[in-house]
Amino acid sequence: MAFDYDEYLRVDKMPTQWCWGCGDGVVLKCIIRAVQKTGWNMDDVCLVSGIGCSGRMSSYVNCNTVHTTHGRAIAYATGIKLANPSKKVIVVSGDGDTLAIGGNHTIHGCRRNIDLTHIVINNFIYGLTNSQTSPTTPQGFYTVTAQQGSIDPNFDACELTKAAGASFVARGNVIEAAKLENLIYKALLHKGYSFVDVFSNCHINLGRKNKMGEATSMLEWIKSLVVDKSKFDKMNFEEREGKFPTGILHQDESKAEYCHAYEEVRRAVKEKRMVDLGALR
Repeated sequence: MAFDYDEYLRVDKMPTQWCWGCGDGVVLKCIIRAVQKTGWNMDDVCLVSGIGCSGRMSSYVNCNTVHTTHGRAIAYATGIKLANPSKKVIVVSGDGDTLAIGGNHTIHGCRRNIDLTHIVINNFIYGLTNSQTSPTTPQGFYTVTAQQGSIDPNFDACELTKAAGASFVARGNVIEAAKLENLIYKALLHKGYSFVDVFSNCHINLGRKNKMGEATSMLEWIKSLVVDKSKFDKMNFEEREGKFPTGILHQDESKAEYCHAYEEVRRAVKEKRMVDLGALR
């Protein structure tokens, strides 16, 4: 039986405004299918997006949605979750939105371990604004702000968020959609800050400018970058050069979730005492 996407979409907003061949549509479908697996009522789901191509995601999903300002999606989502702890809050943002102007909010969301699912559509460029260098743009790539090739070292977003304290860190890509759907599903069920880095293609504003061909060619390039974690763990240092592991890279179920911890602050205020750190877990 075919999956009924219309139940989860604002069909009056279709078709999407994304470029043909864009991976954002794959991510949208994976999110919808993962949410359906959870059995959640869509009235209990809030999808928050930032600015950029990924920001349009909040226009298309038929649930509570907030389209926020540039780099501030995590700040908005934190407020929503603290005010409504029972709601399921999903954040969708791009690599620039997440790691550049929004980098500060991302690392502190991870540090607090607030119960958000943060899905980053990482296409290695500022796509919507015509291809400026982002924190994940590979060195040597042409962008309009690095016309002789970028010299900036690029972030490994998963290593960054793991170090910052996220209790669930995973990486997928738009080529392996079934695996991505499963990663998002597991991220949604995790209690704490769940970070999912999704390698996607921007064949218009990254691919063309770097003579990488059309969408299918760029997907092949992404395929050449990724290695399943089980295989990556067996590779030596030289073999790992330029490769990125996919799958669940880190998961810690023991870390205190921030909304739960904040309840102890409320109790401490009411009882006029200091917080009991032992009560946070």
